[in-house]
Amino acid sequence: MPPVSALQDADATADPFLNDANTERITRAAWLYYNDGLTQNRIADILGISRIKVSRLLEKGRQSGLIELRINSPYDGCINLQRELVSAFGLADARVVPDAPDLPVAPRIGRAAASFLIQKLQPNDLLGVGWGEASSITVRYMAPVFPTSNISMVSLTGGVSAYIGDTFLYGPRGNAHLIPTPLKVSTPELAEMLRREPYVRHVLDIAATARMALIGVGAVASSATLVRYGYCSQAEIELFARRGAVGDVLGYFYDENGRILDLDLHRHVVALSPEELRKIPNVAAAAAGTAKVESILGLLRGKLANILITDEITARELLRREK
Repeated sequence: MPPVSALQDADATADPFLNDANTERITRAAWLYYNDGLTQNRIADILGISRIKVSRLLEKGRQSGLIELRINSPYDGCINLQRELVSAFGLADARVVPDAPDLPVAPRIGRAAASFLIQKLQPNDLLGVGWGEASSITVRYMAPVFPTSNISMVSLTGGVSAYIGDTFLYGPRGNAHLIPTPLKVSTPELAEMLRREPYVRHVLDIAATARMALIGVGAVASSATLVRYGYCSQAEIELFARRGAVGDVLGYFYDENGRILDLDLHRHVVALSPEELRKIPNVAAAAAGTAKVESILGLLRGKLANILITDEITARELLRREK
């Protein structure tokens, strides 16, 4: 077996565009635009650049998380739907992103999740982060906030380093504690050995102490992230569906009522167990789309999360199905 250190990803490197000069330009442009209310043309004159360049700097600032937009209103989402979701599923909280048919869903849910977590996390807090596309997008939006608030993140599964690598959170001076393994390994014996390996065990123990966690919700479909990353084959996904699987969390598949299925795959996974996940006080699931309605329903029925961040269409379908 290769040593665990051989599985460790290289230290992260920052986005090369966000050097000191460009970060300063973004900051100046953002201040003049959002705080002073100047037009992009006026800002271009002040900074001695083109208006198009100003627009690109502002967009890069939003994408990287250097610029965080907050709507200070109780109606920052679809407030009635949020209340209905909390009541119907016994949630601690919910956020519903207003419908926008022409915009891609994943970035909007990621931004909403990042905004929610930034509001809820406190300085020196610890955020547990699961594996998947939703977690990846959210963490990228949140990356600049971790060092400024001294917030740390800890992975709930192996494989998270695959998408943390270029956020500059990981490394000798980083704010991330990551399990240095894949999400799934070749044999149950190797998985068990890795779970007992001191550093992996240490990170799993840290993860169990998190006050808040962020998870994605995997659908049982050939387009699932687990399939795209090669952790499951399409044939396996079809077999899991025939056995009653409607979704997965942290690599564990569950049925329509949130019961974890008895699958051999689970013995290959290096992750916090569903039982340990349920002990984290605040678990936020970020997911949306008609293809994930069954998955989200099972997750909520099984009390695998107590906070939901989704969009308007998904929220309405969840409530319709539950009623």
